[in-house]
Amino acid sequence: MPEAPPTHHPSRRGAYLFLSLGVFGIAWSAILVRWAGTSGLVSAFYRLAFASIVFVPWSRTATHHRAGFTREARHAAVVAGVAFAADLAFFNSAVMMTSAANAALLGVNAPIFVALGAWIMYGERPTARFWAGFALAFAGLVAIVGADVLIHPTLGVGDLLAVLGALCYGVYLLYVQRSRTSIDAVTFSLWSAAIGAGCLLVVCLVARQPLSGFSARTWMSLIALALVSQVMGQMVVAHAMGRLPATRSSIVLLAQAPMTAILAWPLLGERIHATQLLGGALVLAGIVVVNATRFAPADALQRLRQGRSTS
Repeated sequence: MPEAPPTHHPSRRGAYLFLSLGVFGIAWSAILVRWAGTSGLVSAFYRLAFASIVFVPWSRTATHHRAGFTREARHAAVVAGVAFAADLAFFNSAVMMTSAANAALLGVNAPIFVALGAWIMYGERPTARFWAGFALAFAGLVAIVGADVLIHPTLGVGDLLAVLGALCYGVYLLYVQRSRTSIDAVTFSLWSAAIGAGCLLVVCLVARQPLSGFSARTWMSLIALALVSQVMGQMVVAHAMGRLPATRSSIVLLAQAPMTAILAWPLLGERIHATQLLGGALVLAGIVVVNATRFAPADALQRLRQGRSTS
């Protein structure tokens, strides 16, 4: 098994501090997407494109050994980049069609999809406790979507996009740690962001999405989205996930959902309804139960870290 490239291992406390900082940055994503006011595809593209510009010089000064980058890790970084681009396209579009709180609460279902993906990929059957957690999360999803159908005229389309984003983010998580076995966090962030930006640029051009002519506020929001949610958010999370147990990391990542809901209240004027609170609580409780089982995202990610495959 290849060793992680960094030569110095920071303390767990420092890693958790980085993870918390990353979660705070990600929590701003829905707010900045709404402030930008562009389509979800456009804001997703610029988030990754602007972040790539920042990562290029940074990656040249980062301490790493390119010769140690395995072919498997490079392939994983490519898959992660494509999956993350799809996640942003779905999530950002969802933010423009439903409340920021709903998009965030439904988007954190990624650990559920990670566990289900591990079942499909490795043939490991989930335990009864997993299904109990899945039932809780699904009940929460139904409650959130049900409330949105009553409140918004989009009939839950935005909620569906948020769930699809969570599915794509689950794929992303499965490949982050596989890539991080031999690729440092900055280089991984550059590769995944650049690949994702390339994919989204093609989609934007095919869909004839406007990529210029925006107001100063829109450009400032898009730049902030890249710096706060991608550079400070996802890159820091990728760094921390290479240092911490995946189960604990997954639970900490859940904090982004209620944090987004709290920020959306004063900044976007979105009040949280009782049904949304109940649904969000059920979703978070369900994911905590899933992460507490032996069959959890940590097991899947550990297999990927070890390079084991049943195919």
